[in-house]
Amino acid sequence: MLVLGVETSCDETAAAVVEDGRRVRANVVASQIATHAPYGGVVPEVASRQHVATIVPVIERAVADAGARFGDLDAIAVTAGPGLVGALLVGVETAKALAFALGKPLVAVNHLAGHLAAVYLEHGDAAPPTYPHLALLVSGGHTALIRIDGPGQTRLLGATRDDASGEAFDKVGKLLGLGYPGGVVIDKLAATGDAHAVALPRALPGRDDLDFSFSGLKTAVATLLARGGLPQGQAMNDFCASFQAAVVDVLVRKSRRALAREGLRSLIVCGGVAANRGLRAALASAAAEDGFALHIPPPKYCTDNAAMIAAAGTQLFQRGARAGLDLSVDPGLPL
Repeated sequence: MLVLGVETSCDETAAAVVEDGRRVRANVVASQIATHAPYGGVVPEVASRQHVATIVPVIERAVADAGARFGDLDAIAVTAGPGLVGALLVGVETAKALAFALGKPLVAVNHLAGHLAAVYLEHGDAAPPTYPHLALLVSGGHTALIRIDGPGQTRLLGATRDDASGEAFDKVGKLLGLGYPGGVVIDKLAATGDAHAVALPRALPGRDDLDFSFSGLKTAVATLLARGGLPQGQAMNDFCASFQAAVVDVLVRKSRRALAREGLRSLIVCGGVAANRGLRAALASAAAEDGFALHIPPPKYCTDNAAMIAAAGTQLFQRGARAGLDLSVDPGLPL
C-alpha cells in the first residue's frame, strides 16, 4: 500500500510516500527557516505564500523519488490541523484537488497523531513499540503526556498550562541573541556547557501532577539577562546548558512519574524537541535506571515531515477513515 502524505501545518512544505505505513520510499521537506530567520519567528502570511510556491514541486519530487507514478498511490493523507490556518489550507486544498483528479481516497490527519505515528516508521533494526505505551509529545506548540492503548485510542494525562517546551527553547534562544530557530543553537552550545552554572527554576516542582509550565522559566531567564546582560564565551555555553537542563529535568521527571502511575513499561518521544540531544541522553539514562523501553525516531522524523502524516494516514485508511472533498481545516484541532 502506497500513501502520499502532505504536511503544511506551519513553515515546512513536505510530501512523502510511505509503503505499508512503515517503509519510507520518499521524504521531501522544503524548509522556510532562511525565509523567517530575519523576523525571529514564523510569519503566517509569508509561510502561506511559500507553501503555495513550493507545494506542487515538492509533491512531484516525492512521487518521483519513490520510483512511483501518481496512479500507483492508494490514498492521499493530509494534515488538516492543528496549525496555521493559511498554511493548512494550502496543503488541504492541494490534496483535495489531487484526490479528485486521480480518483483516490482522501484521509484527514491530525498533525499530533502524525507525530505519534513517527515512531512506527522503519528505521534500522528498531522494532515498533507495542500497546499500551506512554507518549511524550514535545514540540514548538505542544507539550503533553499521552497514554496510547491502540491506534486512535489516546488519553491525555497531562499538558502544558502555558508555553510549550519548544516555544521556550526558541524564545530563550531569541533572548540570548542566538537567532532563529534558537532551540537548535542552545542544544549545540549546551554540549560544552556546565548545567549547574546558572540557578534556574524547575516548573511545578512540588506538585504531584503531570502538567507542565515553562512561562516562569522564560521569565527567570529574561530577568537574569536584564540584570547581567548577555553572557559571553564559555558563559554562554554554561547558560545554555543550565537552561536546557531546567527543561529536560522536568520532562524526564514527569515522564517517569506517568509511567509509574499508569503501570506502563514503554515510552515513545515525538515532536521537534525529541531531536534535542540533551533530552535524548537524559531519557536514555532514565530508561536504563528504571527498565522501561524507550522509542525515539531519528531526528529527521521528529521535526515536521510528511512521512509521519503518511504513516498516521495509513493507520486511519486501514480502519476505514475517509474524508470528503468538503474537508476543511481546523487550526485548533484536538487530538
